[in-house]
Amino acid sequence: MWHIAGENRNQKTLFPDVLDDFVSQENPVRVIDTYVDSLNLESLGFTISTAETGRPPYNQTDILKLYIYGYFNKIRSSRRLEKETRRNIELMWLINKLTPDHKTIARFRHDNPTALKNVFKDFVRLCIKLDLYSKELAAIDGSKFQAVNSKDRNFTQKKLADRIARLDAKINEYTKEMDAYDAKEADENVKTAQEIKTILTELNARKMVYQGYVQELKQTGETQKSLTDPESRRMMIPNGNADVCYNIQTAVDAKNKLLVDFEVTNDQNDRNQLSAMAKKTAEILEVNQLAVVADAGYDSATEIVNCLRNGIDVHVAGVEFDVCVPCSKEEAADVLSHTDGRCVYVAERNLALCPMGKVLYPGCYSKKNKAASFYNSVACGGCVCKCVLGRRSFSIVMREEEFSKVYDDADLYVKQIKVKPDKALVKLRKTLSEHPFGTVKRAMDAGYCLLKGIERVRGEFSLAFLVYNLKRVINIVGV
Repeated sequence: MWHIAGENRNQKTLFPDVLDDFVSQENPVRVIDTYVDSLNLESLGFTISTAETGRPPYNQTDILKLYIYGYFNKIRSSRRLEKETRRNIELMWLINKLTPDHKTIARFRHDNPTALKNVFKDFVRLCIKLDLYSKELAAIDGSKFQAVNSKDRNFTQKKLADRIARLDAKINEYTKEMDAYDAKEADENVKTAQEIKTILTELNARKMVYQGYVQELKQTGETQKSLTDPESRRMMIPNGNADVCYNIQTAVDAKNKLLVDFEVTNDQNDRNQLSAMAKKTAEILEVNQLAVVADAGYDSATEIVNCLRNGIDVHVAGVEFDVCVPCSKEEAADVLSHTDGRCVYVAERNLALCPMGKVLYPGCYSKKNKAASFYNSVACGGCVCKCVLGRRSFSIVMREEEFSKVYDDADLYVKQIKVKPDKALVKLRKTLSEHPFGTVKRAMDAGYCLLKGIERVRGEFSLAFLVYNLKRVINIVGV
């Protein structure tokens, strides 16, 4: 039976094939080549690492192309990239048959985290020029990415206390055995005195290490200590278990599901991330008004109010409440109209007047959250207004300078705002924020970190999210 036959691998040709013929004009690798060649890497902050042997360094442009191609094709390991340079025709074409070793490749990513984030920002600016962002609605969400730190090498106060207690029990056990050694000397199975002393020395040494960790946590005020990657933290993950991770926040525009920005944090939840991410998104998109949607994990009155004060309309799933924010004296002129739901703070008497004209008394001040709480359980209990949803108290959330006015005996006027999420936008949230995480974790095999420390993890995921945006733009615009 006849078959299609290939060429003889030993056949010589008079005119060898041109490498460019093996890469079609519609190949995405040409986009990578063109885009990286357009960058000024020096202005973006890339540093040149000179080889220890004295050889001239590789061009940073070529190494950046290599990494972008690698993330584009689920190849993040520097050793695997080194192999690909010797057998992958597309890479041979892209970096002109260069074959850097894995140490050179790894050092580039390790040494340039800030510059890599600048490349991500540069591509976002390009997408803005291409009008690929709606600049109207963004979804903010966070996801946990496994850090380079096992659970066994992460310690909390409780875990350390358990370890120390177990060591104390073992030390007591061996101490008693040492005391009774003479009586059991005839037993062949009994450890020798020297063996017991060695074990006790090792146990006491381990106990001292754990006690040192306890003292360090007390001094630093931290709740955890990770040994391999000190900045990583043990967090709850979606399957109900816990792992040592980083919490990566993203802001996704609604038009084409393109990332606007991202941030790497080691906060164990999302409660304190909303306003910072929302403000950065508005700044990057250069808009004064922006709608932001997030899940119930961002339920924080202080964060929501900070967004509202910066022109950001917030829709947090399942979060509905009234909150008081500072306003001008003119805005509060009709404070007792009973219709607009405004309250006023009278600094001279340190009291607040509600829309029904009742006096609310100071409850507590929180310098940490910049909030002052006032309430009157008697007046609010039988009130028909229910201006604070029957909570019998309200909190004034203030900026630093406004909070100081409370102590400077100056009038501080506040007005009440109803926060209520748009159900349609909340329903749309999943299709926006979950798409990038799913693509990066599954399709790009980047669900875990390769580097240590927040700064370097930020550089690592700058590549991942840059490639995500690049893939989206190629699908939308074409090669």
